[in-house]
Amino acid sequence: MRPTPDSPKQNHLLAALPATEFERLSPHLELVPMPLGEILYEPGGQLRHVYFPTTSIVSLLYVFADGASAESAVVGNDGILGISLFMGGETTPSQAVVQSAGYGYRLEAQLLKQEFHRPKSALHLLLLRYTESLITQMAQTAVCNRHHSVEQQLCRWLLLSLDRLSSNELTMTQELIANMLGVRREGVTAAAGSLQRAGLIRYGRGHIEVLDRARLEREVCECYAVVKKEFDRLLTDHFGNPD
Repeated sequence: MRPTPDSPKQNHLLAALPATEFERLSPHLELVPMPLGEILYEPGGQLRHVYFPTTSIVSLLYVFADGASAESAVVGNDGILGISLFMGGETTPSQAVVQSAGYGYRLEAQLLKQEFHRPKSALHLLLLRYTESLITQMAQTAVCNRHHSVEQQLCRWLLLSLDRLSSNELTMTQELIANMLGVRREGVTAAAGSLQRAGLIRYGRGHIEVLDRARLEREVCECYAVVKKEFDRLLTDHFGNPD
């Protein structure tokens, strides 16, 4: 059965939980709006909640001393924000910023930790597998940013974002994309213009629509496939696709 609108099961991790574990957590899940640009975590801040995005996407950013930033990963309906809590820490070095507005569910940190450490917890294994896939995404993002063109990086970023949304459209300014990729705004303008002239996307006034995903997948560097394959290996193949 497909999840209903504004349902926690729009998040794939929550949807993959056994019924008993989901029913134990669901009364404590709070639906929250996630407006564009909202900062959910600051580097070094105490984590009081974890977030399970449903219709939003959140970027994990490293912020430099001069204010510049670069994205290390994106989290959407595939995952959870706040992995430091169950990995042994109470803070995160990343800034978490909403890159695509929508909704999500938050859960008090202590409740997540209790469930994670419960004997024979399915959530325990699920979160560890998700964390491994997130580490892969972070590592591959670093490689991609170092070795591939801005156009290839933009293709990877678009595809990773679309995988975590239910539509082929994104609301995103050039400035925000530049901050995510850690490049100059002019580079994003040139890359987006090239993709638009090729008929892969339609771009204007902070709105991006992917017109030809199949061709976009052919144009992207191998980094996208590495991240997707590892996610499927660790999660989809073991827990089923919630869709």
